[in-house]
Amino acid sequence: MRTLITTAFVSLDGVVEGPGGEPGYRNSGWTFKDIEFDEAVYELKGREQEEAAAMLLGRVSYQAFSPVWPDMTEEFPGYNAMPKYVVSTTLGEQDLVSNWGEITILRSLDDVAALKRTEGGPIIVHGSATLNRNLSDAGLIDRYHLLVFPVLLGAGKRLFSDTDKDKQNLKLVESNSYGNGIQKLVYDVVH
Repeated sequence: MRTLITTAFVSLDGVVEGPGGEPGYRNSGWTFKDIEFDEAVYELKGREQEEAAAMLLGRVSYQAFSPVWPDMTEEFPGYNAMPKYVVSTTLGEQDLVSNWGEITILRSLDDVAALKRTEGGPIIVHGSATLNRNLSDAGLIDRYHLLVFPVLLGAGKRLFSDTDKDKQNLKLVESNSYGNGIQKLVYDVVH
């Protein structure tokens, strides 16, 4: 069984929308505005790229990343080389870019569950707020890699849904606090 890992930049109040400057969100770029840069904070991001064997994306994140990430050869060589899976009911093969390696469209959460049952290393989920909420609600996420920023954003896409569901326990397996107020929290989901 493969491990499904969600990685996210998240505000203290749970918002994940527009962390890197994506257009259309009022507080876009909140991960670097008014927060002192500390390279040590992002060690987790480099480790993810080395340890992951595949990337899972929702349609919206795929459409945002696919025109940009393939050209970021120095920043994302591992991600660019690994297979990608896009969960979408609307994308077709003709909508996929041809310069980002192997890309497979999955049509449902059942397809994601089937992918998890295959052989191979960890699958990492980037961006994909709606997909993350659905994966969490379906009990498909095994681990969370969170960089929690000391900001309150109010409105915006959130990492977790507000679905009325049974409590889900998490086990803290790694943490660190940094001088700029960012906290690294790595949780395994207790199944």
